[in-house]
Amino acid sequence: MQRLARRATPCVSDSVTCPRGLPSQEREEQVASNKISVLAVDDHPLLLQGIASILETAEDIALVGEARDGRDATEQYATLRPDVTLMDVQMPVMNGIDALIAIRAAHPQARVIMLTVYRGEAQARQAIRAGAAGYLLKSMVQKELREAIRIVHGGGKYIPTQIALELANGVADDGLSTAEVDVLRLVSRGLSNKRIGVALDVPEELVKSRMRSILSKLSASDRTHAVMIALQRGIIDID
Repeated sequence: MQRLARRATPCVSDSVTCPRGLPSQEREEQVASNKISVLAVDDHPLLLQGIASILETAEDIALVGEARDGRDATEQYATLRPDVTLMDVQMPVMNGIDALIAIRAAHPQARVIMLTVYRGEAQARQAIRAGAAGYLLKSMVQKELREAIRIVHGGGKYIPTQIALELANGVADDGLSTAEVDVLRLVSRGLSNKRIGVALDVPEELVKSRMRSILSKLSASDRTHAVMIALQRGIIDID
């Protein structure tokens, strides 16, 4: 038998705890009717509105809550205990990956689908390693969201074919150390090797060494090329 979501405390209509236009009483009635309960987390109101519109047409799915950042998501999850959580990767305060890790640390049974605009396999691999049950590009939400929710709720994994192919065709690991990613992130901001050394409190020669390693591992021709590859693969993102 499907588990019923835990009842949340009543909320007001303009609170992010309740989806826009969904009163607390109606939300509780939907959850009690054995629908798949969903928490949506994204810092863009228009995306949340779009998700709400898509799920309104699904007779077996109920949107029971919304959150605007990762920290809010962890609090909402603890209160609502949704069957499935839709989590944006890039958000203020706490990003989606960190929120996913925090939620699953406290609630190992949590089933989370990550949403992103980035196609890179490195970001997808990071999310999967962190425990994501699904990974969906925001451009796919209109057509695939409902199916993804049903599959993940049923205990499966949902990775779209094109993302799975990118994971399969990519290297087994991005190969960059944490220190190298830190350097590359600062390169993307336009910092020179000297300024990067100051920012990371390491000698400039060590920065140059890490940069040579980065170029080799990514098969990049120069610093700009390395940044482009890293952005495409989701190794780094634009702040």
